[in-house]
Amino acid sequence: MIAKRFVTQLIDRRNEHGFRRILVFTGARQVGKTTLVKESLTDYEYLSIEDPVMRTAYAELTAQQWHSLYPQAALDEVQKMPRLIESIKSTYDQYPEVRYALLGSSQLLLLQKVKESLAGRCSIFTMYPLTLPEMLTAEDDSELFFSIWQQLLRGSTPALLPNFQLDKRMSRKMKVWQHYNAFGGYPALIDPQLADEDRYLWLANYVRTYLERDVRDLANFRDLEPYTKLQQVMALRTGQLLNASALATQTGISSKTVMRYIEYLNLSFQTLLLPPWDRNEGKRLVKSPKVHCLDQGVLQAILRKRGGMTGAEYESLVISELFKQAQCLQAPVSFYHLRTQDGAEVDLLVELSDGYYAFEIKLSEHVTKTDARHLIRLAEILDKPLIHGYLLSNDMETKQITNDITALHAAMFLT
Repeated sequence: MIAKRFVTQLIDRRNEHGFRRILVFTGARQVGKTTLVKESLTDYEYLSIEDPVMRTAYAELTAQQWHSLYPQAALDEVQKMPRLIESIKSTYDQYPEVRYALLGSSQLLLLQKVKESLAGRCSIFTMYPLTLPEMLTAEDDSELFFSIWQQLLRGSTPALLPNFQLDKRMSRKMKVWQHYNAFGGYPALIDPQLADEDRYLWLANYVRTYLERDVRDLANFRDLEPYTKLQQVMALRTGQLLNASALATQTGISSKTVMRYIEYLNLSFQTLLLPPWDRNEGKRLVKSPKVHCLDQGVLQAILRKRGGMTGAEYESLVISELFKQAQCLQAPVSFYHLRTQDGAEVDLLVELSDGYYAFEIKLSEHVTKTDARHLIRLAEILDKPLIHGYLLSNDMETKQITNDITALHAAMFLT
C-alpha cells in the first residue's frame, strides 16, 4: 500500500495558482521523493541523473533544446550534476510556460546551488519519513486527517477524549504506533507483505547505503571509520546535550571534526539539532544544543538492536514526529529545548508568533502531576505566553494537570 502524503496538498496549491514553476524536493534517501513526483506530477517526464551517460547528455542541452524536448520534466538526483540547475534557470527565464521538478537527497549540494541560482524562482519541499497520520492511510486506506498536534498548528482547538481507549480507531492507531516504535517511518517498511526480518534487513542495508553513497556525496572521505564511529555514538546519545569535547574523546577525533561530522548528519537528514532557548537574561540557562536521531528504525539499525527503548530514545521518537508533522505543513514555527543550570528542563518548546507550546515526554504508562513539574512554572521564564503545555506518554488516560497543562497518550496526540 502507498501512504497519502501531506506534501501533495501543498503541491496542488502551488500548481493551481501557477506559483513557482520550479519545484525542489529534497530529503533523505528512500523517503518517497521519486514516488511522490511520479504520482503527483503525472504529466512531467521523469529524467534520472543517476545514469552517468545520460547525465552528460542532459548537461549539453541548450535552453532552447530543454524547452523543445523537455518543457515539463522531473530531474532526479540532480545534485549529481549541479550545472543542470543553471540550465533549468536559463530555460525558466526565457520560456514562461516551462515547469520543472528537481529532486535530490543531498541537502548540502542541492540546496546550496538552488539558493545561489534559483532564489525567487522555486518552491522548496523538504521531505521526511512518513508521519503517523500518513502511515495510518496505508494501514486502513482512509483519508488523510490532521493529528491533534497539526490541528493546533492550524489554529483550531480539538476536543480531547477522556481516554484514548474511547477512540473508535484506537486499535488501528496503536498498530501504526507500534510499527513506528519498532521500525520508524520509511515508506518501504509499511508493506504488509514484509516480515519483520525483512524490515530489519532493509534498515541495515539503508545504513550501509547511506555511508557508501550519501556521505561520500557530502565529503570525499578516505576513511569512513571515524564517521561511522561518531554515528554510532550519536545514536547512543540521542536525546542528550551535545558535548563536542566528550564526543571527541570517545571517538578519537578532534572537536572540530566532530562538529563537521555532526553538520553532515544534519544535512543528510539523519539527526535533528535542537537549539537551546536562552532569552531570559535573568535565568541561568544551558546554552548547549540537544541532538535527536530522526528515525527510530535507523537508530536501531545503527546500534544493531531489536526492540526495547530507552527514555531518551522515546523522547527523540516523539520530538521527531512533532517536528515532521510541523514541517510537512510548512508551519511557521521554531523548535527549542530549555534547561536551567539548576536542573529544570523542558524537553521541547515550539514557538509560534503569539506564544509557545511546551512538551514533557515520558516513556511511562502511568503519569502524575509530578511528571509535569517543569511545565508548571514555565510561564514565569518565557518571553511570550505559554499557549499550552502537554505531557505526552504511554498513559491511556487524559488528565488535566492544570488549566494550561494536559497529559495524554502520545499516539492519541500524534495520529
